[in-house]
Order: sequence, then C-alpha cells, then structure tokens
Amino acid sequence: MLNAGLFLFDAEKAVQPIFSSIDTQVKQNLRKVLRAFSDHRVGSHHFTSVSGYGHDDLGRQVLDQVFAQVMGAEAAAVRVQFVSGTHAIACALFGILRPGDELLAVAGAPYDTLEEVIGLRGQGQGSLAEFGIHYRQLELTAQGTVDWQTLASAIRPHTRLVHIQRSCGYGWRPSLSIEEIEKIVVLVKGQNPDVVCFVDNCYGEFIEVQEPTQVGADLMAGSLIKNPGGTIATAGGYVAGRADLVEAACCRLTSPGIGSHGGATFEQHRLLFQGLFLAPQMVGEAMKGNHLTAHVFQQLGYPVNPLPEAPRRDVIQAIQLGSPEKLKAFCRAIQQNSPVGAYLDPIPAEMYGYESELVMAGGTFIDGSTSEFSADGPLREPYVVFCQGGTHWTHVAIALEDAIRAVGAA
Repeated sequence: MLNAGLFLFDAEKAVQPIFSSIDTQVKQNLRKVLRAFSDHRVGSHHFTSVSGYGHDDLGRQVLDQVFAQVMGAEAAAVRVQFVSGTHAIACALFGILRPGDELLAVAGAPYDTLEEVIGLRGQGQGSLAEFGIHYRQLELTAQGTVDWQTLASAIRPHTRLVHIQRSCGYGWRPSLSIEEIEKIVVLVKGQNPDVVCFVDNCYGEFIEVQEPTQVGADLMAGSLIKNPGGTIATAGGYVAGRADLVEAACCRLTSPGIGSHGGATFEQHRLLFQGLFLAPQMVGEAMKGNHLTAHVFQQLGYPVNPLPEAPRRDVIQAIQLGSPEKLKAFCRAIQQNSPVGAYLDPIPAEMYGYESELVMAGGTFIDGSTSEFSADGPLREPYVVFCQGGTHWTHVAIALEDAIRAVGAA
C-alpha cells in the first residue's frame, strides 16, 4: 500500500529547484509593484473612500493609476462593482462591439460562463447575439494549440474584436504564454490594425514578468478574487488597456456619461492596494503548489496539464481522474483540508452560467476565491479536476496527502 506521506516528501524534494526559479520571478514582479506604489506616492490617505455617487474619489483614482502602471497599460479601472471576471469581460465586449460587428475567438471555445454572454446558450437575456453581434471561433489544432495558419488570414471586414482567452478554462489545451499572445496580436494587426485585441486575463496575472497589455493587447480584463487581489480583495474586477477602451467598458458598468467617474468603493481601498502588493507572492505560492500537484499525480499515473516541469502560464493545474467517483473524492479531500467549511461535503450541483453540474471544493475566506486554494471540475467525461490558487504551497502539500489516499480508495 502506498505511503502517501513518504511519497509526497519525495515529490517535494524533486520540485525544489523549480521553486527557486519562481522566487526569482516573484521578486521581479514585486519590484514592479513597489515602483508603481512609490511613483504614485501611495499613502494611508488613499485608503479612505467617499460615499454616494463616488465622485472625486482620490484613492480610487490613484489605485487605477498604480494598477495601470503595473500592467503596462495606458489606463485601468479597478472596481468592486465588477461582480466577477465574467462581468468585467462582458462590460468590455458590450462596451466595444456594435450591431453588425464580429467577435472572433482565436483560441477555441470560450470559458463556460461566456457562452450566455455571447449567445451560444440561453435566450431572452440580452446576449451579444440578440444585439446583432456575430460570433465566430477558430478551432484549435489536434495538438490543442492555436491554429496559426488559419489565424494568419482569419480577419474579415466586419471583424471588430478578437477574443484571446489566456487560460485553458475547463479545457485540456495548453494555456497561452505571453509570447503566444504577442504573436496573435502581431498576426491580427498585420491584417487590420483597427481590430481590438482583447485578452481574458483571468488566472494569468503575475504568472510571467509581462502582461498582455505590454506586448500589444489593446484591452484585458480579470477578477480581483483571482490573482491580482492577492487573496484579500473581497470582491471586484478590473479592465486595463487603451484609455478609450477602458472608458467604453466602464460606460457599460455604470452608464454613458458616468463611465469611470462614479462608483463608491465602500472603504475597500486598503484591501485593494494591499492585495495588489501581496499578489506576486501569492501567485508564486500557487505556482509552486501547481508544480507539486502535477508531479505527484503524474507519478501516480494520471494525465496532468501542464506537465510537472513545464513553465506555468496560469494558476490552474488539471488532472484527468477518469471517473466521477475519483473527481468527487479528490474534491472532498481538498474541502476537508480547507480553513473554512472543512466539515462540508462537496456534491455535484448546477451553478449559474455553467452548462454542466460542477463539483467544487473551496473552503476559502473570500467566497469563490480562486486565488486561495480550491479545486473543481464539471461532472462530464473525462472527469478532469482543476486545482487553482493557494496562499502557501505547504497548505497544498497537506491537502494533497489526503487527496492521494482518497483517489486511491475511490
């Protein structure tokens, strides 16, 4: 019978060299954050916020400027009013696209929660399709990569926006590197420089030392309860990129004429600033946990994506478990090792925006936070579990020990 503790101890020793390289990258990203805080003279007076309409909120204005500098963008809007990453993305799409425009997804099918936004599922709720916006997607190659040959001539006269999903989502394809995102932008702009290159940046912030807006992307969006919130932002999302496009997205969040100039922050500024400061370190810990998870389950004979020594492109580690029993057993082990709600038993259930039932384990301090350690997966073949986040890799290691036993017994 496998000794889970000893097996995990050997795995930890095997991935230590990778941990050292991650620490070097964390330092580069943290230096970038510190420089932005210094350049914009962040002080404790920026932690207070105004009430009501939220006009002339100095803290919010400076946070936007700091975030934009960190992301290498012309402008940014960091808002607690964004309900999720999907909401921030939807605001960007509705802000830019107009009837008759085409939205082109270049990395295969979008994340499940965008299907109803686009109009691929559901009806009568005001999807892009219902506003006369056309959708087309380029399928991935048999190897799960971007079809570069097709992309080189894919832009049509009415193509207005190219959607680039950085993360694999609930797929098995490799997530996109910054280098690949830059290549997409170059190919698109070579056909029509006016096409907006938009990046769904969820799960990708601080994974590398550059962000999509530093390699030519016009606009990107993400969630604050993922990477850039540093595990302590209580809610919210962001858009960052060209100033006119950021404003267009904000006009959909609030209204035309108000745009980025309204929205009270409800005394959340300190957490948003501090979360951004913590983000490089928290992302580094999540990456370490992912490497360890990949090494452990590959050694146990399960297909994993990415592979144990592959460079990380987001904070998601996928494991193909092959059966619903193993998927539920894995999530149960993660839940039982969570700081909040360890007594709960995750069971398959429907969730707003998703097509399949999900099994979700996430006893997190911020509800739904995927910058904290969590695991989930759709209850459909081939029964893949997706591990995300982690405030410190040692927590992941403790949970993995029980997960090894649980999956082996399922």
